[in-house]
Amino acid sequence: MANRSGRGGGGARPRTRAESVVVPFPRSGTGDRLALGRLVPSGRSLALAFALLAGAVGSYIVARETALFGVRQIAVEGAPPGVARQVERALGETRGTSLLAVDIAAARTAIQQLPWVAAVSFDRAYPHTLRVTITPERPVAVARQGKNSFLVSANGRVVARVDKGARLELARIWVTRNVRLEPGLPVTGDSLAAVKAVSPLAGSGFPQRVTSVTVGEEAITLRLRSGLELRLGEPIDLELKLAVAAAVLPKLQPSATYLDVSVPERPVGGAALSTWTGP
Repeated sequence: MANRSGRGGGGARPRTRAESVVVPFPRSGTGDRLALGRLVPSGRSLALAFALLAGAVGSYIVARETALFGVRQIAVEGAPPGVARQVERALGETRGTSLLAVDIAAARTAIQQLPWVAAVSFDRAYPHTLRVTITPERPVAVARQGKNSFLVSANGRVVARVDKGARLELARIWVTRNVRLEPGLPVTGDSLAAVKAVSPLAGSGFPQRVTSVTVGEEAITLRLRSGLELRLGEPIDLELKLAVAAAVLPKLQPSATYLDVSVPERPVGGAALSTWTGP
């Protein structure tokens, strides 16, 4: 007789209920809170930090607003004595002012207005010295305007009035009366082009002195003391052209009336009928 319960050898196996297991996760109790607490500064630490900050700010204010670091000396470097005195006078109001309170931007503007100053830098040399380093203008020409003469720098700036026969080693540039020439002001237009043309000659030992400069639409011509006309052509490669002219001038015949270095690779010079052509 068949077994209804299916427990026989060919019957299905009995189903078993799956057991669930809970594994407890270890907890350290108050340990986590203590570890986190160590990362947060204590009230005492915060108070100390704020006290130090307040002290630093207070010290800065005291140093800035009092004579603790007051300017007692203005040390000027890089400038001739006369220019150094001008710089000291221009910065006279800073004496007694705290080094921290000196307005460097305003001081730079005041100094750069001086005709002889091309550039300036400052250094607060604590406790009481304001150090000023000057880059002076480099004079390269004398601008002639009627009976007046003015010294002009390589930057095209009028730096000073001079006597008629002063600085004979510098080129002369003749300027019309309608051009305003005044120490501290720049020259412009043809006058500036003339200054740029003769700038490389200053201190170069050029064989002859330049007595005048003519600026045309596309050419610059220098008149030398000997009367010779030095033709530079377009205002490009001027240093090269002048170097070539300096090498060629001693080789010209005394009767030569011009030297053309507008093409520096092929300088041409001579008189109206006979010419000299370089190699």
